[in-house]
Amino acid sequence: MSSHLEDLSDTRQPLWHQPLAVWSVAFACIIAFMGLGLVDPILPDIASKLHASPAEVELLFTSYNLVMALAMVITSGISSRIGYKGTLIAGLLLIILFSALAGHAANVGQIVWFRAGWGLGNALFISTALAVIVSVANGGPAGAIILYEAALGLGISVGPLLGGELGAISWRGPFYGVAVLMCIGFLLTLILLKGNQRPAARHSLIEPFFALRHRGLLTMGLTAFFYNFGFFTLLAYTPFVLRLSIHQLGYVFFGWGICLAITSVWIAPHLQKKFGTSSVMMTVLTLFALDLIIMAVFTNTTMIVSIAVILAGALLGINNTLITTAVMVVSPFERPIASSAYSFVRFLGGAIAPWLAGKLASWYNPHIPFYSGALGVILSVVILAIGRKHLASIPRGH
Repeated sequence: MSSHLEDLSDTRQPLWHQPLAVWSVAFACIIAFMGLGLVDPILPDIASKLHASPAEVELLFTSYNLVMALAMVITSGISSRIGYKGTLIAGLLLIILFSALAGHAANVGQIVWFRAGWGLGNALFISTALAVIVSVANGGPAGAIILYEAALGLGISVGPLLGGELGAISWRGPFYGVAVLMCIGFLLTLILLKGNQRPAARHSLIEPFFALRHRGLLTMGLTAFFYNFGFFTLLAYTPFVLRLSIHQLGYVFFGWGICLAITSVWIAPHLQKKFGTSSVMMTVLTLFALDLIIMAVFTNTTMIVSIAVILAGALLGINNTLITTAVMVVSPFERPIASSAYSFVRFLGGAIAPWLAGKLASWYNPHIPFYSGALGVILSVVILAIGRKHLASIPRGH
């Protein structure tokens, strides 16, 4: 089960010479991952134009992540019944529908609900895309994972930039932009992806819950749960304290995304091979907690917070790749089951953190959400340290 990771940093296959089907799914992945940071630059504008508080606007992340977390539990069961292509198409259609509806919304409450539907589509698509790319890509599974991480990094980095450019025209622009781009991804996937493969056996819809009884997988899930308190505090709350224009916010988070993309694809595999997964993760998470503390202390200094956001991208890229690859090898379960179980726990943290950050700022002061995010990341380090003995199945190079 770990063989697809062993050559992660040294793929000699023709990585970029792929069938058109791979590029169609990779393109759709880029657009899907854009949705994560797309709304960042327009959050303050939405709050201003629709007369909403930061906590209300940050529910755009909460509803999106909460539904995605719940849906992740059943995605492996769905794909084993209707096939990979059927699941991809269903996810893409939901993203197109709900992103367009979000652009047409009349108030924040409607956007929150439409983002929930968007999260359902994202869960169906993202959870299946990696399995599809692995099954049809040249270069073996190692190359497929790098392609997937490259699509993730590109989507996360371009999302805020596109959101800033379209958001400068209207806060509705980014939502409509995603709908249009996803229509292209839908058509490419429908035409170019042949067949409709299914897993060898049907998966029970509740199987991921049983998988969480595995101590190693549960350790990774809880680590990601608390780590996401820092991740989504930075992503959802920071735009409200930076006091920058929509364009400027887009550029700051574009820098964040570029750093994330570079380290996730090129730096993380080498650190993983040299020092091992657990050691690198604990170091990177500790540095991320310190970064959030700096943001908490200097919340009112735009330049320092902006630099800290961009530097955080480099740390998050390393951690995202390490924690994802570790989940693939830490338990005996098939990849879709392990991924569903882990993603369920992980995105629950991402659902709570944005709403909590907005509330803490209104209850206390603008500094507290960053301290809260740092505390969550510190707890993730503690959990990783306590559960390290359950990660023995991860090979030394991982």
